[in-house]
Amino acid sequence: MSFNNVIGRISLANSNSQESNILDEFSDAWKPRGPLDGAAGLNVVSFDMCVEDNRKKHYTDKYKNSSLIVRRNKEFNIIINLNRDFNAEQDMVQLEFMIGSSPNAKKSTYINVSIGKMKQNGRWKCRVVETKANAVTVGITPDASCIIGRFRIFIAVITDLGKQRTPRNPNTDFYVLFNPWDTEDQVYMDNEEDRQEYVMNDVGTIFNGDYKDITSRSWNFGQFEEGILDACLLIMDNGKVPLMYRGNVIEVVRQGSALLNAQDDKGVLVGNWSGDYSDGTAPTAWTGSPEIMLKYVNEGYEPVRFAQCWVFSGVMNTFSRCLGIPARVITTYHSAVDNTGNLKTDIVVDKDGNWDQSRTKDSIWNFHIWNEVYMKRPDLLEKFSGWQAIDCTPQETSDGLYRCGPASVNAIKEGEVSYPFDAKFVFAEINSDVIYYKADMYGNLKIIRVDTVYVGKLILTQKKDSSDYEDITTNYKYPEGSLKEREIMQFAEQHGAPSRDYLTPPESGVDIELQADAIKIGENLQLTLNIKNQTKQTCTLSAVITGCVVYYTGISSKTFMSEEKSATVEASTTESLTIDVTASEYMPYLVDKSNLLFVVYGQVEESDTSLSTMRVVSLLPPELTMKMTGSPQIGKELVVSVEFLNPYNFTMKDVQLRVDGPGLIPTKLKKYSQILPGASVMYRLLLIPQSLGKKVLMACLDCPQLRQVTNKLEFEVVQDPNTE
Repeated sequence: MSFNNVIGRISLANSNSQESNILDEFSDAWKPRGPLDGAAGLNVVSFDMCVEDNRKKHYTDKYKNSSLIVRRNKEFNIIINLNRDFNAEQDMVQLEFMIGSSPNAKKSTYINVSIGKMKQNGRWKCRVVETKANAVTVGITPDASCIIGRFRIFIAVITDLGKQRTPRNPNTDFYVLFNPWDTEDQVYMDNEEDRQEYVMNDVGTIFNGDYKDITSRSWNFGQFEEGILDACLLIMDNGKVPLMYRGNVIEVVRQGSALLNAQDDKGVLVGNWSGDYSDGTAPTAWTGSPEIMLKYVNEGYEPVRFAQCWVFSGVMNTFSRCLGIPARVITTYHSAVDNTGNLKTDIVVDKDGNWDQSRTKDSIWNFHIWNEVYMKRPDLLEKFSGWQAIDCTPQETSDGLYRCGPASVNAIKEGEVSYPFDAKFVFAEINSDVIYYKADMYGNLKIIRVDTVYVGKLILTQKKDSSDYEDITTNYKYPEGSLKEREIMQFAEQHGAPSRDYLTPPESGVDIELQADAIKIGENLQLTLNIKNQTKQTCTLSAVITGCVVYYTGISSKTFMSEEKSATVEASTTESLTIDVTASEYMPYLVDKSNLLFVVYGQVEESDTSLSTMRVVSLLPPELTMKMTGSPQIGKELVVSVEFLNPYNFTMKDVQLRVDGPGLIPTKLKKYSQILPGASVMYRLLLIPQSLGKKVLMACLDCPQLRQVTNKLEFEVVQDPNTE
């Protein structure tokens, strides 16, 4: 969407797109536009923004945008063509840069620099680079903390006859972005590989599944795609983010984490975990951010339906990288939703040992996905700069809005939970204890087990220059059970985290573990219950295993089994029990992006002690096949086919197939009314690569009966050897 097409459509006091009458902005001493009369007058005939050369130097040539795009604190050149030779001792030329509807020097929305006699510079710098006859090349350097957005430029000439500026020309507007290449910028990164990955990479891998069965999907960040830069600015305009705050990356990402969800401000995305997406698009069906962001700004800022955590995170990554902020997607396995911040997640079993869903109010997300952004934190100690956690999935309000962060990852690791913003909430997500309770016949609860290592089991991000993952758990927490980890927990309690003053149960000397592998949807499953007797006497264990279908958020849908088992285990030995689960037991109860959760309650007869554990089993979707015909060369045709076979005995209805690839094609959407059991569908598309380098083409098939069937093709586009 063109920025100019929306000017005037919204009327906001805090808007980059809104303009006022330029003649009303300054003193009446300013003359009307147009050339000055008189032979002695100096006139600006034209000026060249040197778009192509400047964009290459500023690492912005990938943006599909015809305007000049530059980065803070880095010089760019403009060639000013005058009606006569420039005389630096007699002539004076002013360059004015304006943003928003009410340019004001005190608010840094009006900047004025000059060359020639009475040369003046402010926070922006200006110098004469070269003079050739009547052409003057001027170097402009925006200051390292200037506002991010789209600026208007005017060139004014001061002569004895008066002062006059060039006419308004939208074609000379230019954008200023954050600059991670510059040491003075708040988002500076000192490693080029990091900058290429966390700023310039326009496609990524988002990890999900379970920590023992890690799965993934590709995501089109598409920060350089046509209309996305304007969309980022319009999102801030619609959210009424003051222009004067847009030079501070802390404010930009904090506002962004609120504006990307629609929970309280008609932001970009509507969260939905109900399983009913009939009046929108299922969260599992999206393949990338551009489709979502352009839909939002093109359709009158109506929140896009629907999203879950990976969609929020994918769009936040696009928003950040597009503006020049280093960002990455983070997946945390076994993330506690601790709205009370009490560092406890309570699991209740009833008097018979079955999981009591009505009394279990807390939940542990099988995985949760947020972002990290890289920045200096001048508001904190220097050691708390670097990666900051940011989360726009609406879970908890912060300063009255549904948002989270930026919270220093280093501060979270050290238990410094009192620092802004929302460090306490993030700390609880990865450090809560799981408390198992047994309810007696009167409803009274007794703690039977405390698990201090279940939550925050594994934290991942995408490895640089790879589609594999990098384990960054130690960035957030010290090793579980270590002396340092216990010290940090105590320190956090002294600085704002709740005290863990609950009574831990006596040790039984017996440990239980539930094992199972991930299975494909529709397959049978075998559970293994390992019973380890660490005592010096024989023990007898009776156990109840409850199985239910759960959303990935840990919220239960339906209990489908409850089975009793018992075993006698000799001293210092381990016995294993197997439990067979058939597909016919769980298939009727599957829900959106569901998993199977098994909770075990055990009773040791000899010591009259109880113990409990749980295990999530991931359900993997069937395969989506992608094949390429042709050689990936610039300007050469490629044919890609996407094929799917329905392996189930039910009909898949209202099927959507999306194919996406940044720098290759806009999002393609193909709909099928149904796919019968045993039937297959094939979709073919033609590609003609236009640029060199690594490319990723991704596909996602989605319907109410089967969610998130995905695949991707990775390939390198090379030059045609027959071309010179």
